[in-house]
Amino acid sequence: MIFTDKLKLTASMCIFGTVGLFVKLIPMPSSVIASFRGLCGAVFLFFVCLITRRKFDLPALKKNLPLLCVSGAAIGVNWILLFEAYRFTTVATATLCYYMAPVFIILFSPLVLKEKITAKKLFCVIASLFGMLLVSGVINEGMPDDLRGILLGLSAAAVYASVIFMNKKITDIPALDKTLIQLLFAGLAVFPYCLLTVSPEQLSFEVRGLILLAVLGIIHTGFAYCLYFGAVSSVKAQTVAVLSYIDPALAVILSAAVLREKLDIYGIMGALLIIGAALFSELPVQKKKTAE
Repeated sequence: MIFTDKLKLTASMCIFGTVGLFVKLIPMPSSVIASFRGLCGAVFLFFVCLITRRKFDLPALKKNLPLLCVSGAAIGVNWILLFEAYRFTTVATATLCYYMAPVFIILFSPLVLKEKITAKKLFCVIASLFGMLLVSGVINEGMPDDLRGILLGLSAAAVYASVIFMNKKITDIPALDKTLIQLLFAGLAVFPYCLLTVSPEQLSFEVRGLILLAVLGIIHTGFAYCLYFGAVSSVKAQTVAVLSYIDPALAVILSAAVLREKLDIYGIMGALLIIGAALFSELPVQKKKTAE
């Protein structure tokens, strides 16, 4: 059973790792993609609940509704920023910028959660920041041409960090219920923005784009989240932390292999630093056993 759950978790991470590839190939504005993804994912999870006859925890939903709404809207904004980052830089660079979120979480934890920054966490922050400098090209090339994409990716990371902080305040609610409501509000919050900013000429109804959009909403959101939450509760936290980094690693590989986006030796070194530091920061510290 545990092995099956690990396979589910691995599969979900592999699916998440291809999000950038699909978004890059969809000829639609980022806000439209984000809104559709949220709404489609929420509908998918709702039908899963109906099919499995799973009842919603209404008291918990009511208790946490304000934070669920705000965090859901933040997820929508986070997606727009990330998807825009894909437009202005490579999928690899945007993804690695996005995985700077743990750095923001560590830096702001003392203010938001009243947590102390340990020597291990500080080391991870420094390693990640140096890795980000390598990925951006500042060290070897000066000011990068894709600075806009880098800043958008980092902004997405900062917004995602805020979602993590809000999630820590959302209590006593099943993960699937929370995710469904957050996806719903992610889609709903972005939808009015789409109406105000997107013109009909920007919408593409070519078959390939619509198929990719449907796959992003159904497979990359609804189905992937079902796999993730169906497995994460049964797998050790350390294993979850390790497997979660399949996502950025796969994104970097696909960026080079499929989209032919270049990542030089400095970028590769930076990628290893960012992913390695983020992974190391999540792994628990093993306490030394004292002699009895």
